[in-house]
Order: sequence, then structure tokens, then C-alpha cells
Amino acid sequence: MRRSIFRVIITALASVGFIGMSAKAQQSGMAIKHSNAPYIVIERMLPDSGTAWELQLVLARDEIYIPIGVRKPDGVGPFPLILIGSGQGRDGLLKIDQAMEDVEELMDRFVERGYAAAYLNFRNEIPELYNEIARSELLADTVSGGDRRLQAVPTLDSDDYISIVEHVRALPYTDPEGIGAIGSSHSGEIILKGTGLINIGAGVASEAAALEYLAIDVLAAALNDAGERDFHDIEITRSLADKDVAMQRIVKSETPLLILGRENDHLQGVFQLAYEWLTEADKDVTWASFDHPEHGYSLLRQRPGGPSSPDDVQEEVFDLYMTFFDEHLKDN
Repeated sequence: MRRSIFRVIITALASVGFIGMSAKAQQSGMAIKHSNAPYIVIERMLPDSGTAWELQLVLARDEIYIPIGVRKPDGVGPFPLILIGSGQGRDGLLKIDQAMEDVEELMDRFVERGYAAAYLNFRNEIPELYNEIARSELLADTVSGGDRRLQAVPTLDSDDYISIVEHVRALPYTDPEGIGAIGSSHSGEIILKGTGLINIGAGVASEAAALEYLAIDVLAAALNDAGERDFHDIEITRSLADKDVAMQRIVKSETPLLILGRENDHLQGVFQLAYEWLTEADKDVTWASFDHPEHGYSLLRQRPGGPSSPDDVQEEVFDLYMTFFDEHLKDN
């Protein structure tokens, strides 16, 4: 099943250029479309429910394509859209293919409420590079001429996030003022990093592993019994973070944020400190924390062994962030 997506894409990509499409590419369900830049669309279907979705390959600022999986309500819109992310960028197209099944329940609910939804991926994080360059730099092309710009340093995963936001804002069926995001773990940190460079209508940073965003000296932290760097205590976390650097980032954010913690998580102090410093900077931020055994509980993911219904805590947190999204992303 996983290999089938590559057969479709390889067949389509071998048959199409940006000028036009062959009949073979059209039969594969592939199209070249345009939002703020040309992008590739490949029609897909969830294996069990038969629900249709689109694999979109989005052009990044360094001209590499990033995969996202998109679903939307029937009709032409404009719809508010919620980006969904979990963890690191990894596995390319396979991550999107699997994630569309894992978060089918969550996307079903978004679509039923009138939201489009896009599960995103980005290139893998380069450890600590964010604290060195903050954003990748483009230089004028003085060799070839024209208006092109060339890459000067490696692209950050947060740069890819920004490219995706710009892409979904320009889709013909989305409300550009109604873009939101929910991200778990590293993808929660990506939302925080992103708000320093591009603001969206609302962001839910769930269990946001904001270690780089808060400029935390990770290697100085003790290991817990599970071998993880222990940042459960907010005071220990505070002592290892660089507040001056973090505040330079925080003051740029104008995105309304909901920070979700998880009791007994080894990074709970990180989640709390992000909320505390955002509050100190007088940002529009709300805090809530829940006791749940599952990392990424807010995404209502399919559990190993097959689909399962969200539990009471998950239903509570879902109601909380949907009220938040409705308030900020829909015209009332």
C-alpha cells in the first residue's frame, strides 16, 4: 500500500512538465495548479473509508517541493483552513500518506465544521541551526542575472512552514485571513518559531518542544529514568533558557496562541515557560494542561491496532481548541 503512492507519483512526474500535461499524467490524477507559485496536485483516497484527499507538493523558497495532504468541505469556499503537524519533518511523502489515515478522525471533524485541513511535512531539523541563523538567507544571483535569488545557508524546517502558510493562503478555496495551525511536539515549536516571521489567525502549540525557541541549553539538563532530558520543573527550565534571546522572538508574534501542556511530561516546564514569557510580553495567549498518557493526545490519532474513539480528556481538549479556532478563524 505504501509503495503505491510512489508508483503514482513517479509515473506522473515522468510524464509532465510545468508547460503542460500528457494524457498519461492526467490519467494518474495529477495536475499542475497555481496558488502563490506552481504546485503539483495528486488525487488520493483513504484505503478504508474511500475518502478523497489531495497530495499537494508545495514550492519552498529554495525551490524544493514539500508534501502536504489536503481535505476540504464540498463547495468553493472560501473556507478557513487548519494546518496539522506532529513531530519532526521526516519520511517525505510516506509521512503524509500515513498521517492522513492516522488523523482521519480529526480531519473528518474539521471538514464537518466547515474547515479545510492540511497535514504538513517539512525537511528534517538541523539541530541548533535555528539559534545561529534564525532564517535561511537568500542572495542575489550575480552570476546568471535576472531576478533569481540563490541559497546562502541551509533551509530551516520553520522556513518550510512559512512556505506552506503562504501556499494555503493563496489557494482559491481558502480564506487567507482564516488560517490556523495545530502542532504537537516539534511541530508545536514550529508554530511558535513561525509566528516570529509570519502571523496566522490562530495557533495551538500542543506539547510544544520549544527548546530552540526558548534558547535552552539542552545538554546541561539532567537525564530522567527514561534517558530523556528532564525539563519537567519550570525553574530548572528557566535556569537553562536564554530569556533575552527568547524575548527577541516572542515580541514579534501577533498570533493568538493556545499552549497545551501535559501533566507528567518531561518537557512540561518548557510548555509552561513558553506560556509565561508570552504572557509577560503581553501576547494573546491561553494555557491549558491535561493529564493524559499519550504524547500527541490533542490530535485524536488512530491508535496501534486500529481505529479507536477519543477518550473523555481528548474530547475535552478538542472542544477547547475548536472554540478557540471558531473564535479567531470564522466570521461571527
